[in-house]
Amino acid sequence: MHRITVIGGGFAGLTAAVTAAEAGARVTLYESHHTLGGRGRTSQAGPYRTNEGPHALYNGGPHWTWLHKRDLIGPLAPVPPLEGTRFRLRHGGRLRRTPPFAMLRLLRHPATRAPVDQDFHSWASGLVGEEGAVAAAHFVAVAVFHHDPGSLSAAFVQERLRRAAKLPPEAHYPRGGWSSFLERLADRAWTLGVRVETSARVDRLPEDGPVIVATHLETARRLLADDTLRWTSGRTALVDLSLRARGGDSFVVSDLDAPGWIERFSAADPTLAPAGEQLLQGQIPIAPDESKADGLRRAEPLLDLGFPGWRERTAWRRDAVANGRTGAVDPPGTTWRDRPAIDRGNGVFLAGDQVAAPGVLSEVSFTSALQAAELALSAAKREVRTS
Repeated sequence: MHRITVIGGGFAGLTAAVTAAEAGARVTLYESHHTLGGRGRTSQAGPYRTNEGPHALYNGGPHWTWLHKRDLIGPLAPVPPLEGTRFRLRHGGRLRRTPPFAMLRLLRHPATRAPVDQDFHSWASGLVGEEGAVAAAHFVAVAVFHHDPGSLSAAFVQERLRRAAKLPPEAHYPRGGWSSFLERLADRAWTLGVRVETSARVDRLPEDGPVIVATHLETARRLLADDTLRWTSGRTALVDLSLRARGGDSFVVSDLDAPGWIERFSAADPTLAPAGEQLLQGQIPIAPDESKADGLRRAEPLLDLGFPGWRERTAWRRDAVANGRTGAVDPPGTTWRDRPAIDRGNGVFLAGDQVAAPGVLSEVSFTSALQAAELALSAAKREVRTS
């Protein structure tokens, strides 16, 4: 049996461990926290269950088939039909049911036709005008977590715009929070014989067998002593609110006047909050020189429009900042291929959402984990042949 070490117990680390174990490897996984899950942990604050920012499984990605084949998706919270959910968009300071027609025109353009070396705002403005380009860039913040999506590569943003606006929606929500899905993935790893060690911080790479480093890129940079392990990410103010229920509240409020998104997650999954309350989660991207307070102030107009009287109805609240923890974003002139490579040489491989793998959001973690596991297995076989 080949020996493979995985460092990091989030989505990427667990996927890599399962893949390697299914191929017959003897896998040890180290997680520095006392629980598995990484950024996919669902926090329990009394009766409230919240993720670290909005999480969803997109059924259009490669991981959906892989997870479904292994019966790992589990119960999903049904997304209500859009015509009955009060899906609203703020545009021109008012709530609207439909986006500007110019923004809709952009959806007809395949991502493959969008240029890599031009920013999205310039490219989209040339096609549909300023209003449509700005609205589309702000709408796609839900899939990039960046304060200025229009400044990113047109090809990168256009792919995410088409995926985020697709009907019926690709996004699906594991019932009970994101960690309920990761718990099934962890159970699969244990069943396959993966040795899991939590509260186990790794300060240097083990010397026996290939190693898959499935951590945040900053952690990997320190562990591998490799200063080239850097890539642009977003920075987002997160707000979790539980409001006393009342009729007429929006399901989603997407901001087309500025990047931002607020969603009533308990509309799909009532288990996330107590009876008579509804749980909202929002993300407001902030620039490097902005504070959490700046982002939270920009969330208030969305709350005022979509959830009237929210201040008086608030039963619970928590605010946070996700700094560099929201996946890779590609500036003009770059693609996913330009991000830090999975194969680092000497039997060391990277997995995570900021490395050189295709996909949207968690799909990058999944795809890189599969590739890292396959490369690690090949490296382990070579070690056996030469020993």
